[in-house]
Amino acid sequence: MIITLKDGSKKEYAQAMSIIDIARDISEGLARVACVGEVDGQTEDLRTVIDKDCELNILTAKDAEGLAALRHTASHVMAQAIKRLYPSAKLAIGPSIADGFYYDIDFETPITADDLEKIEAEMKKIIKEALPLERFTLPREEALALMKEKEEPYKVELIEDLPEGEEISFYKQGEFTDLCAGPHLMNTKEVGKAYKLTSIAGAYWRGNEHNKMLTRIYATAFAKKEELEAYITMMEEAKKRDHRKLGKELGLFMMHEAGPGFPFFLPKGMVLKNTLLEYWREIHKKAGYVEISTPIILNRSLWETSGHWDHYKDNMYTTVIDDQDYAIKPMNCPGGVLVYASEPRSYRDLPLRMGELGIVHRHEKSGQLHGLMRVRCFTQDDAHIFMTPEQIKDEIKGVAQLIDSVYKLFGFKYHVELSTRPEDSMGSDEDWEMATDGLRSALDEMGLDYVVNEGDGAFYGPKIDFHLVDAIGRTWQCGTIQLDFQLPQRFELEYIGADGEKHRPIMIHRVAFGSIERFIGILIEHFAGAFPTWLAPVQVKVLPISDKYMDYAEKVKAALDAENIRAEVDTRSEKIGYKIREAQKNKIPYMLVVGQKEEEDGVVSVRSRFKGDEGQTSLESFIENIKKEIVSREARAVEVKAEQK
Repeated sequence: MIITLKDGSKKEYAQAMSIIDIARDISEGLARVACVGEVDGQTEDLRTVIDKDCELNILTAKDAEGLAALRHTASHVMAQAIKRLYPSAKLAIGPSIADGFYYDIDFETPITADDLEKIEAEMKKIIKEALPLERFTLPREEALALMKEKEEPYKVELIEDLPEGEEISFYKQGEFTDLCAGPHLMNTKEVGKAYKLTSIAGAYWRGNEHNKMLTRIYATAFAKKEELEAYITMMEEAKKRDHRKLGKELGLFMMHEAGPGFPFFLPKGMVLKNTLLEYWREIHKKAGYVEISTPIILNRSLWETSGHWDHYKDNMYTTVIDDQDYAIKPMNCPGGVLVYASEPRSYRDLPLRMGELGIVHRHEKSGQLHGLMRVRCFTQDDAHIFMTPEQIKDEIKGVAQLIDSVYKLFGFKYHVELSTRPEDSMGSDEDWEMATDGLRSALDEMGLDYVVNEGDGAFYGPKIDFHLVDAIGRTWQCGTIQLDFQLPQRFELEYIGADGEKHRPIMIHRVAFGSIERFIGILIEHFAGAFPTWLAPVQVKVLPISDKYMDYAEKVKAALDAENIRAEVDTRSEKIGYKIREAQKNKIPYMLVVGQKEEEDGVVSVRSRFKGDEGQTSLESFIENIKKEIVSREARAVEVKAEQK
């Protein structure tokens, strides 16, 4: 039996060996930190016995799959602790997720956040017991009988949904048995000490709002305590930066029960939003885009032709007009297609780049709504590019460069994913292969590092996703480039080629911001509400020392207004120290303090969010400097350092 390891080296064994024994043969150090094994691409428990030639990668908590196994095992430990403390509790599901794990539980008597410490203490006991996790399988009927005996109705329902004749997998640790496909660590002790139960939330069983609301306990786990401490610090910082909290404090947006998931932008929020849109229009004009606007409501036949009715109608709002079915658009692309088809096109017209700041509506479940990050109505900075096959690579490169310039402006780093054909898709294998190869070759030619995300493409084509990293290390998927051979075929789009014959164009769907609303939420948290001067809703706050200098303060504001600098005067009869603190609290980039000396000399005393007291200067000099800063759209270097401490 020959085992090929990740580095290409080979190990030969005369008899079958478990993965953990192979790890020990390689080194005791590897065996101590091993979590799971990857056998010919399939993740397996370390106890799994290998009896054939294969490729083997032994994974630790430094690997995504290894860390997921650690967290999944911690989820079982938490469930066991809960069953010990609350025997009548009924277990639903408990997967690992991107930043930890959770378990959905039906408690007879509701628990609160105060109970989490008690559960953690019981988990500590279970971990200390070093209970081995043992996998076993049962025929479907025996599996059902076991879960009915244990009075676990949610597990029974899950088993009933599995195919007839299938062997059902379980994991046992001590007195606790759970329905689970695995993989898991060898024993509970390996979960270690770096775990934390973080919060409690409600979650409908199976995500269906018509089902019972369960209690979801969120938690996380790491291989080392310092990693957990770093995560907790990040979460505490995230709470301070929460866009919902800052959005209210800074007067940017509001939500209301009259329209859950439909954000209201307040005056300062509209300044922020419009400033972003002005920037969007500027860079798209330079990149050769034309701007269009398409209707919010279009009839059912259009959505049937586009494929959205079959693939997306559960997320669409519908209505009836003149006895015909209509839908509020969840996406802008069919409207863009109709604009393309509105007149004859020649190869000389291509590529045709059409941008649209289109308002779209999508039906999101109430439990999934989250401030501006997950809403039911948003503005999508869409663009659709129609091109010849020969233009694909250059257009993808152009879009990637535009997205890169946007993210660099805001100080975002990012990574790239290539998402391939999903199960629910339309089109031929040949088209999908051609489209995927087109995206892949463009990425390769640009020298962009990327990972392949199998099966996560759009239903009409593969895509490139840009995942940006914010100031505290969280990732967000915003920009995307989707190559589409399907809609041009379904709508029978054409152009006249150089040969005088009719040809079918290829289509790119792309966004840079994604949802403008969501991007604003990300920016609020990225900058902790302290926006760069060009983006700040209020760029300058004029602070008169007393009411005697109000006229001079208004004169200063008028001069700023004349230069399109966004300014306000603090007219309150408060002490100057209080006014300064309030301006700082509201993240104002510049404060101009004015009193007797400033009025007599025709100057202003500058305080900034960046350096504090910057001294006196003439109003003309201040205006000249801030205009340069605004036009450049660059943040002052010391600003980033100060705000990320």
